[in-house]
Amino acid sequence: MKRAKPLDSKPLTARQVTSRGLGAGAPRLEAAGPFGNGPISALPNANLTSENKQVAVRIGDLFLQNPVLTASGTFDPFTYAELVDLNRLGALVLKGLTLQPVLGNKPPRIAETPAGLLNSIGFQNPGLEGLLRDILPRLKDVTVPIIANISGDTEEEYEELASRLNHLPEVAALEVNISCPNVARGGMVFGTDPEVAFSVVSRVRRVYHKTLIVKLSPNVTDIAAIARRVEAAGADAVSLINTLLGMAIDVRTRRPRLGNVTGGLSGPAIRPVAVRMVWQVARAVRIPIIGMGGITSAEDALEFLLAGARAVGVGAANLVDPRATMEIIEGLERFLEEEGIKDINELVGAVRV
Repeated sequence: MKRAKPLDSKPLTARQVTSRGLGAGAPRLEAAGPFGNGPISALPNANLTSENKQVAVRIGDLFLQNPVLTASGTFDPFTYAELVDLNRLGALVLKGLTLQPVLGNKPPRIAETPAGLLNSIGFQNPGLEGLLRDILPRLKDVTVPIIANISGDTEEEYEELASRLNHLPEVAALEVNISCPNVARGGMVFGTDPEVAFSVVSRVRRVYHKTLIVKLSPNVTDIAAIARRVEAAGADAVSLINTLLGMAIDVRTRRPRLGNVTGGLSGPAIRPVAVRMVWQVARAVRIPIIGMGGITSAEDALEFLLAGARAVGVGAANLVDPRATMEIIEGLERFLEEEGIKDINELVGAVRV
């Protein structure tokens, strides 16, 4: 999708809105921007701190107390900290970041579909300086790993951003979003060509020395081939899937429901596709997989683990139920207890085919 123009104005604030949630009629919490006002701290509830080593997993050099991460762009920590204990998460993945601030696409940016959500946000973010100035200082009480998600128009932008983030102790890992148009190659998405994906990940790997996760696009012919090349380039893990390209039309106005015409489809509608792709990639690479795509319950998360994922990302479900991540963590712990399973890693790739 076409990247929106850079933003010169000050960071936006977060707000709560109530609207129809993913076809379920539930209240939805939506962040208007990547942050709110003032510092935050985790909710004080010692009983929620996970001491249960049964659910601990490792991704690269990251030790996660449980396998549940937030999916980038769906979980504003400053809003959600009022409702969940951030330190109960496996890891906190921040909204996508670019070198310079970006305003994003013109509205409408969101359109609901049956069992799903189309979005065309357009990489809206405050840029690297905004992250350093306005976001990281207010996350000082977060004790779980913080993962920065990065995007770029060129390989040079990815490399520079990774190099500057490499020295930040607050950032434990990078998730490299290669579902972006490559301006130097006429707008071709980095993640749709195995050799282009290899090239950009190699450049990031040269300058970034902590855990490197590469987020894969599902809008490809052979996702396993892309995964193999980013593994060869030095990725410590892959996360998948990103959103599927989709479109919705208002039949009364005969106009697209999104201002950008097309957008990324997420939510339960894409889960079977995501599970299938995780299973395919798990058979092709040795590095850990973070599975995502329509996860709304512990049972959904378990599907991904059985298919070969070692951890999962929860995205659109956060917009329907702000406590979705907490309920999934608790559900996984109950499942292990009920099934008499001593270590959640025993389930990884354990599907019987």
